[in-house]
Amino acid sequence: MSTAWIAGGWLLAALTMAAAQTPKAGGSGKFALSSPDIADGKTIANAQVFNQFGCTGGNISPALSWSNAPPGTQSFALLMHDPDAPTGSGWWHWVVYNIPANVSSLPAGAGDPKKSLLPAGALQGRTDYGSVGYGGPCPPPGKPHRYYLRLYALKVAKLEVPGDASPALIGFNVNAAALGKAELLGLYGR
Repeated sequence: MSTAWIAGGWLLAALTMAAAQTPKAGGSGKFALSSPDIADGKTIANAQVFNQFGCTGGNISPALSWSNAPPGTQSFALLMHDPDAPTGSGWWHWVVYNIPANVSSLPAGAGDPKKSLLPAGALQGRTDYGSVGYGGPCPPPGKPHRYYLRLYALKVAKLEVPGDASPALIGFNVNAAALGKAELLGLYGR
């Protein structure tokens, strides 16, 4: 046996042991967002649909949970956006930020400011409906629209944005502080 082969074997064994002892980012697995109310790539239920502008849904924000946040996460932000809205810039349906890093879920209905179901410190921004809180899908009749729920893990404990900030300004700050992103896609048409 050559000395190079023995040294190579020891090196391979040492690297294998080190890899086995190195923790994976955020625990084990990929940063993931899930919901019992919205199945990824499927039609959004009437309970989550807006209740104005010709739509007659429940306008209840979906229950959400997440796992495997990246190391260094200090807070989360959730943005729900319809890129297919005929506005030139899409439509913001829900904006939540300053969700504490120790939180890993939001209950159904958390988007209703009257219910006070958000964790302490979390804030909701104005949507394109002009109000604070969740505003469900209600596209014009025609082709179904895509609704992205994107949860961002942030490297800051709090976003410093004005209380009346637009969804675009909040989104800019979210993207600037993002360590990772997990998303769900729901579809809805009428």
